[in-house]
Amino acid sequence: MSQTRRLFQRSPILCHLFHTPSFHRTYITMPVTIIAAKPATEAVKGNFRYIGELAESHLLSYSNSTADIGVNLTDAVFRGFHHGRKKHDDDFEAMLERARAAGVRSMIITGGSLHESREALGLAETHGLYATVGCHPTRSGQFDKFRGGPEAYLKALDELLEKHKQGKGRVVAVGECGLDYDRTHFASPETQKTHFRSQLALAKKHHLPLFLHSRAAHKDFVSILQEEGFGEDGGRSVGGKGGVVHSFTGTVEELNELMNMGFHISVNGCSLKTEANLQAAKAIRPELFMLETDAPWCTMTSTHASKPHLDTLPASLRPLYFPPATKPEQFLYGRPVKGRNEPCAIGGVAWVIHKLNGVPFEKVTEKAWKNTVELFGLEELK
Repeated sequence: MSQTRRLFQRSPILCHLFHTPSFHRTYITMPVTIIAAKPATEAVKGNFRYIGELAESHLLSYSNSTADIGVNLTDAVFRGFHHGRKKHDDDFEAMLERARAAGVRSMIITGGSLHESREALGLAETHGLYATVGCHPTRSGQFDKFRGGPEAYLKALDELLEKHKQGKGRVVAVGECGLDYDRTHFASPETQKTHFRSQLALAKKHHLPLFLHSRAAHKDFVSILQEEGFGEDGGRSVGGKGGVVHSFTGTVEELNELMNMGFHISVNGCSLKTEANLQAAKAIRPELFMLETDAPWCTMTSTHASKPHLDTLPASLRPLYFPPATKPEQFLYGRPVKGRNEPCAIGGVAWVIHKLNGVPFEKVTEKAWKNTVELFGLEELK
């Protein structure tokens, strides 16, 4: 057995890549730096540094690196639970390994509630990632139901922010907060607006960027931001530090209004569903552009307008960004689960933006990384 073959068999992800013909044709003939042998169990657990060293050896040099600024790693689906039922083994570490192999340099774990924010911070600290702290608009009713009332809930968020602004696994944004009028059965517009304002106050107090959500509520969303001092330059005049409107699905006109207010815009698979979505994504200013997956949600599918662009993805990159998946009932450790989006798929989102704008692929990922570092102060995964 060759050294190269043995090298690949030490990781379930790379072992799969080794047996992918297109990847084999592209890379196995390349000169590589052989990494010191490591126990197979270490690879199975998802050793980030091991995969990173492989990438640095140019074995994976064709993949382009960036950050996933919005990923829901607290979701139980990454632990094998689907719709509340255990369907397969926990494969959280294998998912992280796939992300690292696909060039994901850092991630921000989204906090969608007080409980989730605590979980996100714990995961961020353990895995060298980052987190947001806040309450999603559809869960804003939790403020009123919390023991001690809205003031106690807000105080708990405030204390989390204060405690975790420094050090490993730190918080980098307030959110996910905003308005969602598509799902008012979870929380009324009035409830959402009240607690959106209170979280904007936290962003000003702690001088942190915002991680924003806006769905079918643009007029009220913008009005509240303006009333709270975020109408221009991302609210810096009132202590804010800008922010990003994530998972953007609005119109070009809405996009321009948000960018003129000084906010960054992030796209994922859901941002590329329709032709109108594609036109908006194409109009994002390079200096305000970011990438995300919103995993395990917002999978790119064959019904999306992005499909013709995604179909041009080189065969050699497909196993990195979209490895063959299995159904939960046929789970195989080291392979993704069908229907569950993962951070490794961020390269597919970047590829569509590359095709829309005619900008070199590596420029798309580099610019997204640069913008992310400038706003959130991220560092690469260790």
